[in-house]
Amino acid sequence: MLHRAAYRALGLEGWTYEIIDTPQDRLPATLSVLDSGWAGVSLTMPLKQVVLPLLDHVEPLAEVVGVVNTVLVHGPASALVGANTDVHGLVHALREGLGARPVGSAVVLGAGATAASTLAALAELGQPRAEVLARSMARAGLTMRAAHRMGVDPRVGVMGPATRVAEGLVLAGVVVSTLPPHAADDLAAAIDVLTGGRVGVDGTRGRAQIDGVLLDCAYDPRPTALAAAWARAGGTVVGGERM
Repeated sequence: MLHRAAYRALGLEGWTYEIIDTPQDRLPATLSVLDSGWAGVSLTMPLKQVVLPLLDHVEPLAEVVGVVNTVLVHGPASALVGANTDVHGLVHALREGLGARPVGSAVVLGAGATAASTLAALAELGQPRAEVLARSMARAGLTMRAAHRMGVDPRVGVMGPATRVAEGLVLAGVVVSTLPPHAADDLAAAIDVLTGGRVGVDGTRGRAQIDGVLLDCAYDPRPTALAAAWARAGGTVVGGERM
């Protein structure tokens, strides 16, 4: 919907944007048919990182982040050029939520490709020491290597119980969730308990309030459970569609 609306706004008649279901093992074959009739393709996970060795050129930002979300088809030879527009989108979405405020402390939920782009965006906004909470350390290796290339120094750990994680989130200046849809629903419930949006199992109602900004990169459903809980507690929410 986003791309088609942009094509109409730009008067690009005859341009199309379609879904091509591409498992990882079929990515080389899919890329091999791209010719001058294509402007390019967008990539979702896990293709954003495995595509790198299949390209003719990788733009500097995408190379240092280690994440390509857009492949452009260039020139008569149909050279494939990898680009990263996620960082740009993240920076502007976060600026939209922050306004004139500084980032302050930052927490990134998840440690995949979008998390790596988020670390680059936060560094651009003046916060090179974000905390990254991975669902498992096995998922964090590529992002930690990307952080080293970028010269940023995140604190990387594994998510613990939802209540404990939520206690840290409500104190953060910025939280970016890169988790898939519904993966943060338990955190949303814990935030509701902490902030008074819901009564806990022991009958208590929390009183914590949120002053920070949440960018939830998931946008289906909209709002997500995490975004709804954050807003109920007084925090600023930026939806994933803004990215």
